[in-house]
Order: sequence, then C-alpha cells, then structure tokens
Amino acid sequence: MATQIISALVEGGKANAGPPLGPALGPSGLNLGEVIAKINEKTKSFSGMQVPVKVIYDSSAKTFEVEVGTPPVSALVKKELGLKEPVKEEAGKKGKPGIGNLSVEQVVNIAKAKQDAMTASSLRAAVKEVAGTCQSLGATIDGKNPKQFCKLVDAGEYDAQLA
Repeated sequence: MATQIISALVEGGKANAGPPLGPALGPSGLNLGEVIAKINEKTKSFSGMQVPVKVIYDSSAKTFEVEVGTPPVSALVKKELGLKEPVKEEAGKKGKPGIGNLSVEQVVNIAKAKQDAMTASSLRAAVKEVAGTCQSLGATIDGKNPKQFCKLVDAGEYDAQLA
C-alpha cells in the first residue's frame, strides 16, 4: 500500500487520541500512543497554540513520520502579545478596544518565522502580511494602526529594521 497522509491542527504538546487524530488514525493500524507521543514531543515548544501536523504513514509496513508546520500568523501574534484567551470577534472592528501593541521587532520576528510559508517575495512584503493579520485581530504595531504602519513601511520609515 502506498503511503498516506493525515493532516490535522492540534494544540502544541497536547495532542490526544480523540478527534481529529484518533478517528483518522484508527484504521491505519498504527500504535496510536506512539504517534500521539511523537506529535506531542515535536509540538511542545508551541504550547498553547494550534499547530498544523502531518502524519505520513505506511500501514503495511506500520511506519510513520510526523511533520510539524508553523502555527498560523494569528497564533504567533497572540503569543507575542501574551494572550491566552481567544480574541473577541469585535477586537479588529473600528471603535472597539484593541488586543495589544507589537513592537516592530516582534512583527519582523513573526514575518521571518513564517516567510517560507507565505507568498511574500521579501521580508518587507512578509511584514506587511503580518500587519494585515494584526489589522484583523485588532492589534497595533509600534503604537500605530496596521494600515498606517504599512504606509510607513512603504515610505521607508522602517528600512533599518527590515535590512
């Protein structure tokens, strides 16, 4: 039998045999405990965040490997802000309270962490993508609205940080 792939989003370090992994892996014939332990080991550094994982397995050989992606940009923004609870939907809407302020350095770090998974062709473009996520979450950057921040990035105000 050819290899098969199961993709899931799990909480870092806290995967379990319940959904979504248990029902998907059950028919594979793999040792569920081993697979879960491997996932938890590889995702423990992302504790408290949703992390995309892929279990690539060969049921006839009973072998598997686990690939861990990076959490979504929104999860990285929330982690940088120290948020534990989910963000209220209205946080990104005009006139509603924001969720926090990121420094330019924090935005650059998130952009660098996610750049390989983004469509951005440069660090400048990746930073602007992160700013877009900040806009929808209701976070400010360097004390500024993310749209205003993007205009300043385009104007070269942050060239030193993006070098």
